[in-house]
Amino acid sequence: MGRITEDLIRRNAEHNDRIIFSLEELSLHQQEIERLEHLDKWCRDLKILYLQNNLIGKIENVSKLKKLEYLNLALNNIEKIENLEGCEGLMKLDLTVNFIGELSSIKTLQHNIHLKELFLMGNPCADFDGYRPFVVATLQQLKWLDGKEIERSERIQALQNFSVTERQIREQEKAYRLRRAQDKEEAQRKLQEENENQEKKSHPGFDGRSFTDIAATLPSSVESKDHHLQSSEIQEGEYNKNTRSISEIQEGEYNKNKLGDCDDDLEFWNKPSLFTPESRLETLRHIEKQRKDQEKLSEKKKTVKAPRTLITKDGKALNVNEPKLDFSLKDDEKHNQIILDLAVYRYMDTSLINVDVQPTYVRVMVKGKPFQLVLPAEVRPDSSSVKRSQTTGHLLICMPKAGEVITGGHQTSMPVKSTSDSSMEQTNKRSKQVERLEVDPSKHSFPDVANIVQGNKHAPRRVRPEPTIILSEEGPGFEDNPEVPPLI
Repeated sequence: MGRITEDLIRRNAEHNDRIIFSLEELSLHQQEIERLEHLDKWCRDLKILYLQNNLIGKIENVSKLKKLEYLNLALNNIEKIENLEGCEGLMKLDLTVNFIGELSSIKTLQHNIHLKELFLMGNPCADFDGYRPFVVATLQQLKWLDGKEIERSERIQALQNFSVTERQIREQEKAYRLRRAQDKEEAQRKLQEENENQEKKSHPGFDGRSFTDIAATLPSSVESKDHHLQSSEIQEGEYNKNTRSISEIQEGEYNKNKLGDCDDDLEFWNKPSLFTPESRLETLRHIEKQRKDQEKLSEKKKTVKAPRTLITKDGKALNVNEPKLDFSLKDDEKHNQIILDLAVYRYMDTSLINVDVQPTYVRVMVKGKPFQLVLPAEVRPDSSSVKRSQTTGHLLICMPKAGEVITGGHQTSMPVKSTSDSSMEQTNKRSKQVERLEVDPSKHSFPDVANIVQGNKHAPRRVRPEPTIILSEEGPGFEDNPEVPPLI
């Protein structure tokens, strides 16, 4: 059963930064609340309050909510309208599907002068003869009743026949109170019978033994065999028989209890029940009992898994991939190392990953789940490195091989040779070498380019003009003809 707590209100006040003193709207529906409390002290600025589909049996502790404009108490166990006189700003009240049988209790709403809408459908009082005229005549400030607008002619007619309608309503209320008292007695009797049945089920069986005393139900022939058999092998076989029979009996008892619970549940939902607050509470108790039984059953079914074997008793490592990750193992001969590419989840935090490199295997713990892989060659753990991609999240583990030289290019071998072999190789090398004459570099006549550049570094460079060639007009055998114009 739920209660109104400060934590509950703060969790439903996220739209107001979890601040409750200035809260104007609050929704506490479907919380199995049985009592209205603390709201008039903690949330005095409330304007809208949703409390539908709970188990509230009485309207209380809301009289100090002066700013409250809309109160929703639909689908609760309210039997009487009361304690709303202090809600001065109340404009809309929803009491749909409750257990209000005292229709005359609506007179307490006459002080709520701003009340315009009222919902009472689904209540026992809504089935009374003259229900609507009585409400329309009693609450003259109302504009809407059960979603239907109140017309002026309807109110005039209701006021004219109010005395007769009021007398009918009082008689029907009296009959309802008698029926309600009988329903309460019937509910009390059923509750007492249920408690007695539960006590009988919890008591031992008719023969004085408990229902769980299974060892006593074993056949006597099995017990006599244990006394007369002397061979250890036969005794072991009989012990296995006994334990098997005990487990079978326990399983049979469990199945019987399960079937009995199913039958009880089916009988509960099939039996007819009255529409009363007690029946709603009974249904809720039954659902809670089912939920608790299911939780107990799930706890029993939970078996602690044995830790996964990573290394056998003889020291052999096993291949394990409990997190079910994709991976690739590559032998990089160029750099003489083994590379493991493990596809770790992209958005997983790196702090949840633990890598352990051993000479013969590598182990990666991902959120407590082991990934272990046996390596094809022995590696050096102290020289290994681990990197993680920031884009894909993959884990790259580089493990150099042990006992070999790691170079940037090809692998070089250094064999041990004898002195005779080395001397022969030296003579061969000398014979293959080409002898060249040494020349004194100072006797060369070619210029030193570096010195030339340095010497003329700061000297200005002069550009000589190119000589112009003037063609002479006169030449051998030239005759000047005055009749010929000049070539310009």
